[in-house]
Amino acid sequence: MNDRPHICVELLSNPAYLSGARELISSVCKRLGFDDLTCSKVALAVDEALCNVIRHGYKYAEDRPIWIRLWPLFDAEHRPDGVKLVIEDEAEQVDPETMKGRDLDDIKPGGLGVHIIRDVMDEVCYERREKVGMRLTMIKRVPRCCTPMRLSDRARVKRGAGDCDG
Repeated sequence: MNDRPHICVELLSNPAYLSGARELISSVCKRLGFDDLTCSKVALAVDEALCNVIRHGYKYAEDRPIWIRLWPLFDAEHRPDGVKLVIEDEAEQVDPETMKGRDLDDIKPGGLGVHIIRDVMDEVCYERREKVGMRLTMIKRVPRCCTPMRLSDRARVKRGAGDCDG
């Protein structure tokens, strides 16, 4: 995998931008061969992670940076095989071992973000950044029932025959 992300977005910790982040992630996942339900689930996991940064990391401050980086993952035939997402912030560092959701037997609103993220994604890793802030790395693989096309083939099908100028 190339170290350079294919998409890198910096946004402020303002909840008004959450819907745009969800739409971006869902749209890219669709292009990578995920079905609609899985696209929605990945977007939900990103939304939960961003909400946690805003609520717990930045204590609702609306002017702090959050970075979302995305890498498509490919199989041996260079077909899209999944997506890797990294969310970073400059919030106070916490012990990654404490990044657990509340007890599921404690029935009340809220506090399920970490459970949702771990349930939706195939791999989840919380870690401290080098100097300040936290990093969340998430990976989701395209379900084996789907056989995605190469991205270049998918773009050609979308355009249709004769739509290209030379």
